[in-house]
Amino acid sequence: MKNAYSLGKKSLTVVQDIGLVVIAVATVYAVSVEVMGMIDERTVTLADLLLLFIYLEVLAMIAMYLESGQLPIRVPIYIAIVALARYLILDMKGLDNWRMLAVAGAVLLLALSILVIRYGHARYPYTKDE
Repeated sequence: MKNAYSLGKKSLTVVQDIGLVVIAVATVYAVSVEVMGMIDERTVTLADLLLLFIYLEVLAMIAMYLESGQLPIRVPIYIAIVALARYLILDMKGLDNWRMLAVAGAVLLLALSILVIRYGHARYPYTKDE
């Protein structure tokens, strides 16, 4: 039974690592496509920079997971905040007031959740076993 558990755990780790490599390669490809588009257009917009920042955060998240085997929950929340900011910037003219307030409220809730998580980690830190 212990050997089956160990084999299953190792198999899942290998599948996770393969998935992370696929995500990393796809992200690097997306960055190269975006950069080539900026070169072709000979212009860089704030939306382009925010998209590149999202890609960079995804790569950083993959690196953190591969390094430590753990994923800090704050990183995806940061990515979500940047994605919502990018959405606001790109579609601001097409958004009605309520939708704009809803997206801004979502950003505020995500930022507050980061503060709560940071407070929890500072006030109640993990032990070495966790």
